Amino acid sequence: MTGRPDEGPHEHDGGLSHDLPLLARRRMIRLMAGATLVPLVGCTAEDTTTASPSAPSASSASASGCAEIPEETAGPFPGDGSNGVNVLKESGVVRSDITRSFGDFAGGTAEGVPLTITLTVVDAASGCGTPKQGAAVYVWHCDREGAYSLYSDGVTEENYLRGVQETDEKGQVRFTSIFPGCYQGRWPHLHFEVYDSLADATAATSVTTTSQLAFPKDVCDAVYATDGYGASVRNLSGLSLESDGIFSDGHDRQLAAMTGSAGDGYTATLTVPV
Repeated sequence: MTGRPDEGPHEHDGGLSHDLPLLARRRMIRLMAGATLVPLVGCTAEDTTTASPSAPSASSASASGCAEIPEETAGPFPGDGSNGVNVLKESGVVRSDITRSFGDFAGGTAEGVPLTITLTVVDAASGCGTPKQGAAVYVWHCDREGAYSLYSDGVTEENYLRGVQETDEKGQVRFTSIFPGCYQGRWPHLHFEVYDSLADATAATSVTTTSQLAFPKDVCDAVYATDGYGASVRNLSGLSLESDGIFSDGHDRQLAAMTGSAGDGYTATLTVPV
């Protein structure tokens, strides 16, 4: 977007200058509630559509040779109760298809190129070889127009593109969604939080990890050439992963591996060591 007519770009993730105060406040809330947040560094699966990411540096890798996913801000619109509304306590938030609103909300459906999100949560202390079965992941992202449900004008009565899943025996969660748009000031991305259990997630307590997933440029270009993403073409043209306020300090461990096509839909895959 070049800016929604009723929303300035400041209402979206505006980079570190906007997000770091929010992250600090979120950490204080959780520390007061007895949660502990540990500064993290990252590790990811290789991206099959771009150059393979570099290995973790000696300074960032754990003794086992595996590094934890980088800790990032949840941004202005987490919907987890730390910045206004709390969708995590709503009946129906535990679901795999996040394209529709649920519960007492408006019941709208987010339109766009189909996207399957597969995240694999693993134990970093074990060298990333042990899946974290029984953990929970909450994901959320903007719609094709760059708006966030529950917050952005026009979609405050929607709660689509938000959902929770419990990890299976492989440490995996899968969500059916749509490819997010690119709004002014941020590289295309999605947000996620990892919890020790589904009970913690649906109580919106004791989040262990908050991070973001980045999408490769070639895939973004292919998606944004389709109908409905015209504003994203303009917004992406002035951005790069290196200039993004979140990913500029290193994005290799947060860059999704992608398969598929704009016509048939994509699958984004990321390993999340915690």
